[in-house]
Amino acid sequence: MPIGRVTQVVDCRESMGMGKGGGLAQRGTISEARSPDVIVIGMSPGRRHVTKPVCDITSGLRREGAEFSVTTLVLNAGSGVPADSPVAGHVLGAYFGLTEKEIAQIEQHKVAILHHGNVRSHVVQKVRFILEHANIRAIVVSQVPIDFEDLAKEGVRTAVVMPPPDRVKTKGIVMDIVSGVTRGQTPGRGKLAEVIRAVMKVLKSPNMR
Repeated sequence: MPIGRVTQVVDCRESMGMGKGGGLAQRGTISEARSPDVIVIGMSPGRRHVTKPVCDITSGLRREGAEFSVTTLVLNAGSGVPADSPVAGHVLGAYFGLTEKEIAQIEQHKVAILHHGNVRSHVVQKVRFILEHANIRAIVVSQVPIDFEDLAKEGVRTAVVMPPPDRVKTKGIVMDIVSGVTRGQTPGRGKLAEVIRAVMKVLKSPNMR
């Protein structure tokens, strides 16, 4: 029986990882928390799409005393851009996408942390695509600086700037943005604190579904 402590669940992956020490989760895996509150969504692992900050964010949420359960989802098709993106014709390789199962897994949670890297147009289009299919409140975490207007211009609903009613494309909504989280490196305490504050603000909102 724990005394003076709060039990938290922070899952990192459901199967053996890849890379040195098996430390990097494989694509297409989700590790499910018993009481799903926050889901941290990472790109598929690869030479350019490093998922490292995702596990740092998950463990940082626990270390800072955030009292909720966290799930990590490494997307099966998390590289590239969506096929319907304006920049799709200029990108070589696979297209970004979601499966019906991944959409259902995302929507089980209250808040999604979306981590999508260092190319502004790619980050915006991936966020747009996810929230077009999944009805959830999201925190965007990226290396490249982006703002609410960048998202709203592409039809993404945000808590600060809304697209014109006839141009809204998403069911989900972006509640906050944390930029400057470098891909492949452990985020500093300041950036982790920004993510935690953003998540707690959403969870404590009186309109939280």
